[in-house]
Amino acid sequence: MKIAHGCNAQGSRSTGGRVSFGRLARVHRGRVGVVGDARESRARREKGYAPNALASSLTTGRTKLIGLIVNNFHNPLILEVCDLFTRGLQDRGLRPLLVNLTDATDPGATLRMLRQYSVDGVIVASSTLPSGFAETFSMAGLPVVHAFGRKTRTPKVHVAGIDNIACGRMAAEALLGRGYRRLGFLGGPATATSTQDRAEGFLAALRDRAGISVSTSFAGAYTYDAGRAEMARLLRANLAEAYFCGDDLLAVGALSAIRESGRAVPRDIGLIGLNDMEMARWQNIGLTTIHQPVGQIIDAAIKLVVASIEVPGLPPEVQIFDCRVIDRQTLRPPT
Repeated sequence: MKIAHGCNAQGSRSTGGRVSFGRLARVHRGRVGVVGDARESRARREKGYAPNALASSLTTGRTKLIGLIVNNFHNPLILEVCDLFTRGLQDRGLRPLLVNLTDATDPGATLRMLRQYSVDGVIVASSTLPSGFAETFSMAGLPVVHAFGRKTRTPKVHVAGIDNIACGRMAAEALLGRGYRRLGFLGGPATATSTQDRAEGFLAALRDRAGISVSTSFAGAYTYDAGRAEMARLLRANLAEAYFCGDDLLAVGALSAIRESGRAVPRDIGLIGLNDMEMARWQNIGLTTIHQPVGQIIDAAIKLVVASIEVPGLPPEVQIFDCRVIDRQTLRPPT
């Protein structure tokens, strides 16, 4: 049997007059491999294939998990906070690991859980937890930011929030500017740093003011029911003309108790809250309040935790955002 030399697989002449069938096989296999790889890649894209994040973490040493510690889920504002935090983290390619700390205060147990998931960083999103809570994670070597944390000149962790003492002064000036003379502070838990600072600013602004009387009271929690119960108690005692409530939910609860007693707001009693949560804007509530820039605080907290992960040992920074009074229906007009 004779083989016609000098022809390639297509039947054309080869340059060297001879064809290596082994070489042809290798070229053929190579072309099939390239085509097969391209087809497989295209099929993966069409099926929505994405790289395995867990496998990637083994290579990079980062899980892209951020522990998000939140408490007081009784407060609707927390839902807004969680929504903004989770979307903000996801937009940066990070994944939030939500820790519900309602009715729990042990940072050690939380730290052990977060270590099990090898989180890259931690955000403590609470104005009621003590500063030492966030410091626990920093001492364990985790990048941490305390969102809605306490303003301090010597921070041990990153803080993004507001000046609660300044907000207390702002509320006092708002009530004085509307002609109220018997003023009250209705705060949340007396142990919460936010309550302490807001009360301090409020009382300091009224100290030594001629003709002004001030009373203080504290609800058991930053909740609607606690605000309603505390205002119901106050209605049976020596009532003030106007109250600065430690947050909007307390104020809404107080508003409910006042209306149930047959009194009217602001005709009989004035109210000002703090936060400017969505409920405060509802027409049947119309709460005059101090606006807290929640979105700016959350954005700053995310940027700080990302910077701390990328630059280990970054010195703690405090970022404080301005607040302002939002006039609605629960205070009489300025005099």
